[in-house]
Amino acid sequence: MATCHCIISGRVQGVAYRAWTQREAQRRGLTGFVRNLPDGSVEALFCGAESAVQAMVEACRSGPALAQVTHIDADPADDPALPGFEILV
Repeated sequence: MATCHCIISGRVQGVAYRAWTQREAQRRGLTGFVRNLPDGSVEALFCGAESAVQAMVEACRSGPALAQVTHIDADPADDPALPGFEILV
């Protein structure tokens, strides 16, 4: 099991990035969360099988069709043992 905390920068708000992230994370069997940050970036936490977490971080580099990701900070994190994958407000 692996956990990764990500800050995704670029044009990632107002382009359905959070909904896309939730669908992709659930499809990969991951738990965690995604939310918008006040500075215009998106924060996400992915927990699950290491290969699925790595694949999700790579997928976040492109995101949904209207997104333009310029940078991702991805760091290992502690597993918060969250059930499911939630969009936080």
